[in-house]
Amino acid sequence: MAENRASAYTEGVPCWVDAQLSDTAAGRRFYGELFGWTFEEKEAYGGSVLALLEGRPVAALAPKSDGRMPTVWTVYFAAPDMGALAARIRAGGGQIVGDARQVGHYGTAALAADPEGAVFGLWQPGRHAGFGVRHQPGSFDWAQLYTRDTETANAFYGGLFHEALFGRDTRPDFGRAPVTDVFPAEMPPHFLVHFRVARAEAALGTAARLGGRVQVPPFETSYGTVAVVADDQGASFAVLER
Repeated sequence: MAENRASAYTEGVPCWVDAQLSDTAAGRRFYGELFGWTFEEKEAYGGSVLALLEGRPVAALAPKSDGRMPTVWTVYFAAPDMGALAARIRAGGGQIVGDARQVGHYGTAALAADPEGAVFGLWQPGRHAGFGVRHQPGSFDWAQLYTRDTETANAFYGGLFHEALFGRDTRPDFGRAPVTDVFPAEMPPHFLVHFRVARAEAALGTAARLGGRVQVPPFETSYGTVAVVADDQGASFAVLER
């Protein structure tokens, strides 16, 4: 069932994800089989490939412009007024990483970092509002911030995205937890993108067959059964069974 996308992505709501990959053709093979994605044949802005689930946009696979860039999934939060939100990020102790970039007619993207250095994206929509579907198997379902200081993270994001996290009748897709709940203590703070699956164990088997690896086996959380996976190029993400 399609969402009313224009109303779904108010400020601070996770509205898009992309993966920076060395080989987008390999990414198409991996994620196409794992999640049932198809892909628009025509490349989007900058050589990105738009991933579709039942014809609706769910993610983008982007070629790395520099081999030194990390192979990583990034979550983007809706930013109807990019300039105002960027100012609040800086005032709260975060920073804007590089310059905002115009993504053709789709919208404007920027990267930011919180006070501990965890990187996240901002998306000011043009023609592209964000996910055409979410919360269904094969689509985005949750973003978890793994941090060393949950109090600082809660204060920063609670102030930045207060309405999206704590507003009346909101159902946030964004949680915070200590890094050491899941990862070794030396792991830096980071966001982990979660994709819904019907069965976590089956998804892990498919990922392994496709050349991925299980980084963290299934564990229980307040929002479902989660496992952390790296694809065949090293980009980490989570699968979530609810």
